[in-house]
Amino acid sequence: MRGPVAPPQVPIALSRAEVFDDLVREAAEQLERRWPQLAEVRFAVQDVPPADEDPTSPDGVPLGRVVTEAHEGKGKIVVYRRPVEIRAKGRDERAALVHDVVVEQVAELLGLTPEAVDPRYGQED
Repeated sequence: MRGPVAPPQVPIALSRAEVFDDLVREAAEQLERRWPQLAEVRFAVQDVPPADEDPTSPDGVPLGRVVTEAHEGKGKIVVYRRPVEIRAKGRDERAALVHDVVVEQVAELLGLTPEAVDPRYGQED
């Protein structure tokens, strides 16, 4: 008789997408402690950027973007999972890259530099 390798509540049972969602959520919560106005911002994950999105990163594939929702007066930050995963070589590098992407998008939304949003920006842990 075969069963699952681990029970569903154990982290090993999380899918790659769920782990990525957690990384984005952790980065957002960390920044929200310093920037309370981020409580009004929605954070989302999409697998890939839309085909019609203007490429803004040096190699043409964006890692995230800010969407302003004028009718609601709120913003939304989207992180693209697959482009980030492709660039990161391991779990720690992926977590650091997700954090940097979230910091960059928050900086754009707030009109600040990434270093002003988080002094640890760009530093690997």
